[in-house]
Amino acid sequence: MHVPGFILDTVSSEHSYPLDQNVLYDILILGGGPAAMSAAIYAARKMLNIAFVTVDFGGQIRETSEVENYLGFQSINAHDLIERFQQHVKSFRLPIGVGARVEAVFRNDGLFTAVMEDGLRYTAKTVIYATGARHRQLAVPGEKELIGRGVTYCSICDAPLYKDRKVMVVGGGNSAFTAALDLSRGNATIILVNNARGWQADAILQRQIRDYKKIEFLDLHEVVRIEGGDRVEGVTVRGRVTGEEKTVAVDGVFIEIGLLPNSDPVKNLVELNERGEVVVDCLCRTNIPGFFAAGDVTTIPHKQIIVAAGEGAKAALSAHDYLVQTSRL
Repeated sequence: MHVPGFILDTVSSEHSYPLDQNVLYDILILGGGPAAMSAAIYAARKMLNIAFVTVDFGGQIRETSEVENYLGFQSINAHDLIERFQQHVKSFRLPIGVGARVEAVFRNDGLFTAVMEDGLRYTAKTVIYATGARHRQLAVPGEKELIGRGVTYCSICDAPLYKDRKVMVVGGGNSAFTAALDLSRGNATIILVNNARGWQADAILQRQIRDYKKIEFLDLHEVVRIEGGDRVEGVTVRGRVTGEEKTVAVDGVFIEIGLLPNSDPVKNLVELNERGEVVVDCLCRTNIPGFFAAGDVTTIPHKQIIVAAGEGAKAALSAHDYLVQTSRL
């Protein structure tokens, strides 16, 4: 297999090569989070001709401040972890395209073509689709400005940072109650806010959290804005019946109102479940031969950095096996 410009060098180079629309790649990796970057490393070590295309590096890691649950690091700044991942990928001197989103992926004569928002097209024998998911946001003043400074979307990642502190959890479903349970283990004072009447979480989760003495339930309330300068200082909520507003002083806000998988570009190509996640098996295979998917965009549970990284590695190895078995290398 001839790989133009490809040098397997994991130490000396931090530079990448441009993508070429005229090259037929073995694997086209779409996405820039831990699943995509892990897939790139494993595919590169198999000496495959790969292209890596992402709008940016990091994925959802960019929305947190500290990571305390990634193997090998008791605690690491999220941006530092992204930088380490990124430099590891770039050390293989891969063709990398950054800055444009994928608009659509289609299959023709057994080959896959990704159409980018800038009009460029890249073709490959296989695809690893790892575009991740995005947190459903409240879209209120202060939310975007204070992400990573008190606004968080991951209780597994950040709950330990709020031990003995006062926090608000926004949401009424399983993810919100799970976040409350995570926070309760650190003796946090919790205000659970839901804009609907009642609570949608499973009964067992509700029973567990209702036994916790330092929790207040506010249903039929909506968040109006998140207050603070350098960090979150409070949240203003409005009663949906009375219209009355009040500001509650808190140290952090956990927004747990769901994830939206970034699957629109492939919705007409592969099978999706009712939540829009790409359906995969234990080998990261989809219902389309040669099309693999990994990370938070898929049906795999437990949306965590280390899980996504493992799934990315698995997808690369599965893609390699597919290429070997179909004699396409």
